[in-house]
Amino acid sequence: MPNDPLNTAGSRLTHNIAASTTRKSFLGRVGAFAFAAIGLPLVAASTAQTTEGAAIVGTNPVGSWFGFCGHYWTTGACPGPSTAPRVDANGYPLDAVSGMPIDNNGHPVNALGQPVDAHGNTLMTPDGQPLPAAPRTRLCEGWAVSRYGLNAAVQGSWYRCCDGTVRRLSDCCSTSSRRINGDAGLEGYCQPGRTVFCFVYSETGVPC
Repeated sequence: MPNDPLNTAGSRLTHNIAASTTRKSFLGRVGAFAFAAIGLPLVAASTAQTTEGAAIVGTNPVGSWFGFCGHYWTTGACPGPSTAPRVDANGYPLDAVSGMPIDNNGHPVNALGQPVDAHGNTLMTPDGQPLPAAPRTRLCEGWAVSRYGLNAAVQGSWYRCCDGTVRRLSDCCSTSSRRINGDAGLEGYCQPGRTVFCFVYSETGVPC
């Protein structure tokens, strides 16, 4: 209900966490507890500054830094069919701009998994047959695992307010001692025995 105090508190807390600047801050810990209490995903804040309303920077590094929406860090993106590691709620790849599902070849696909063009028309082979469907693999649990021989899973997430909606950034954690970009894996953001290997992100559609 619109006037439900719990919903109001949850909405206010979502906005506060998304706008926070300290990943291990007190607010992040309180937010994680509160979200767990009301059945929402565990969240934590982040280390770098954020600029609300900023355009997506992309995954191209600036020096050794990567960024989205004015929030920067040193861990590279998880491997996948696109340059941007955007995923759906289950970790499968999406087109960074349109949000359409894409297959392992980078083609947008329809609900049946068939490759389509930008207008949703089924792509055809030269002999006029529908282009065969290709697999869709999760970026962390699939691409990172097969390409780097890891035991990996998404275990840590935090949120930022970007262009009026909440964006979720997630750590792909593994037992490797190194990150995807070659330096030491980040400790303290994953379950014991794991470190951050790479990251993915998703758009929640929640206003902020």
